Amino acid sequence: MTGIARIVLKPLLMSAGVCLVAALAPARAELDVAKLKASIETSVEADYPKLETLYKDIHAHPEVAFQEVKTAAKLAAEMRALGFEVTEKVGKTGLVAIYKNGEGPTILVRTELDALPMEEKTGLPYASRDKTDWNGQETFVDHSCGHDIHMASWVGTAKTLVGMKDQWHGTLMFIAQPAEETVSGAKAMIADGLFTRFKKPDFGFALHDGPFAYGTLTYRTGVGSSNSDSLDLTFHGKGGHGAAPQRTVDTVMIAARFIVDVQSVISREKDPTEFGVFSVGAIHAGTAHNIIPDSVVLRGTIRTFKPEVRAKMLAGIERTAKAAAAMSGAAEPEITFSDGAKAVMNDTAVVETAAKVLKAAFGDKVGTSPPVTASEDFSEFIEAGVPSMFFNIGVYEPERVAAALNGTGPQLPPNHSPQFAPVPKPTIETGIEAMTLAVLSAFDQYAREK
Repeated sequence: MTGIARIVLKPLLMSAGVCLVAALAPARAELDVAKLKASIETSVEADYPKLETLYKDIHAHPEVAFQEVKTAAKLAAEMRALGFEVTEKVGKTGLVAIYKNGEGPTILVRTELDALPMEEKTGLPYASRDKTDWNGQETFVDHSCGHDIHMASWVGTAKTLVGMKDQWHGTLMFIAQPAEETVSGAKAMIADGLFTRFKKPDFGFALHDGPFAYGTLTYRTGVGSSNSDSLDLTFHGKGGHGAAPQRTVDTVMIAARFIVDVQSVISREKDPTEFGVFSVGAIHAGTAHNIIPDSVVLRGTIRTFKPEVRAKMLAGIERTAKAAAAMSGAAEPEITFSDGAKAVMNDTAVVETAAKVLKAAFGDKVGTSPPVTASEDFSEFIEAGVPSMFFNIGVYEPERVAAALNGTGPQLPPNHSPQFAPVPKPTIETGIEAMTLAVLSAFDQYAREK
């Protein structure tokens, strides 16, 4: 055999040997979803009393964005007790909890820590009566978005996965993120070195509860939530007596004209088949009945799915504001647009893998849904390069949901309502079971591909 022949043949023989070994190696068995789900349910049932105590404690003592010191400390203690390595104060009040279980992918599971500056009106025995300072004013605080449900499910998922560590290999990266409601917490954690101080995850998962039947899940591929932009707009005019408007440049009139006219950007300039909405949430002007103020401040939110729709709306809003001022001979207004959250973009491969397992486990209680029009800064982790899935779980009794849908019962309070009151046990249990199965599906798929 010539030297050249040996050189050529050796890698061919090695390749053939590898192929032979691969051919003789037993194929990795499919996940036994029914068995896994039964095992998860048993674990969750045993752990639930402690999780409910944690949930009610967090619900009764909520904290707003970047003030979640006590909430973070509670979660840190829970995760350390499970054997996670916990790093606190990432992005001010955020947590990163790491659990290593051999070689394999790193999978991120995210929860939020913060509540909303509003009064709870559920009448629940564990309702919040706590108050805090918010932008210089004292306000009640309420977990009316459901982040308390998320936190309990997050801890329960961690406990369940640790108890099933013979079923997976890799690293769990459980993140408790501050300030989701102000869409600034994810950015703060990333800016604080989240993916440089810790390994960037291979996959990511997050869930959100909503006003539909508990025990059911919805998901989507691609766009999952909206882009979010904020508008701060100040009109400047000439103040004066309300009985002599001819001597003024009436900023209230300018603001009113703008609020009405700007909706033509939505109805006449934007493609009606594309999502886009602009809402004014605050107007500040004047001090008395008979004084026309010399300035008016407006604040609003712009939500879109697509970048080109976003660009068209921002340009139209700015043009309309300037035109409203010019029509009254006022100075050019001060216009500031602030970026909020980007749209969540669910990864097709991650979603398809998890959806297959979730459908096997939950049957017809799993379905697709259109993108939500609210915004969510889980998108920041996705934008940083983490292929992810964001899905939703229901919170209300199926009978109440059915009655609301067919008109025989009252409408159900949505997230951010002072009456928003999830049914804890079935909601938290579904969150744990679904998230655990989703994470296991990613570990399994990774092992198959390797």
